[in-house]
Amino acid sequence: MRKNNQYYIRRTHRFLGVFIGIQFLLWTVSGIYFSWTDIDEIHGDHFREVIAPVTFDQPLFSPSELNFDQGIYSLELRSIAGEPFYWVNENFLFDAKNGVIREAITESEAIEIAKMHIVSDIPVREAILIEQVDSHHEIRDRAMPVWQVQFDHPENLVAYVDYKNGNFERVRHRSWRWFDALWMFHTMDYAGRDNFNNWLLRGFSLFGLATILSGFTLFFVTQKKRL
Repeated sequence: MRKNNQYYIRRTHRFLGVFIGIQFLLWTVSGIYFSWTDIDEIHGDHFREVIAPVTFDQPLFSPSELNFDQGIYSLELRSIAGEPFYWVNENFLFDAKNGVIREAITESEAIEIAKMHIVSDIPVREAILIEQVDSHHEIRDRAMPVWQVQFDHPENLVAYVDYKNGNFERVRHRSWRWFDALWMFHTMDYAGRDNFNNWLLRGFSLFGLATILSGFTLFFVTQKKRL
């Protein structure tokens, strides 16, 4: 009877080890990568320029005189490519010099914004308007559309600028993309990366626990046999 128990425990342990071994390897490799990388470097902070506060010397258009009948509940004065703008109700952009509403940021403005936020010795290759992305895109967590400003850099450096308000959104580069791919394998969220409550991760975690328990059980059963 003891021999039969050992046989089934050993088979169960071997089967579970083969079944989840690849995922265990992915968890380990990704965990090692995360622990040995600088998160600030992954965020691209070494590519970003420190932006000094901007002041405007010219007189600005009064917000109370804006041609806007929806009522203003929020207003932000911001600099876009060195020019003053009002960002109203988190949805509308007005030129702060003359009160004219702006529908969007132009390509040249997006390039200028990106260049202001990225260290100056990296040249721009091109800018592309991104209107829709899937759940795997590197700017998947932001509102669309955005300007994608591509720089001529060995790490395929890319900056993203909001299409409607000119906000500098994100920096993406090769190290970040490696981090993102390994994060997907680590969380096992192959749809959107960040869902720790997905059933695939839960299931493999339970299988992992069963593998560990079967290993302990096999150890104690074989120890009893030797005694």
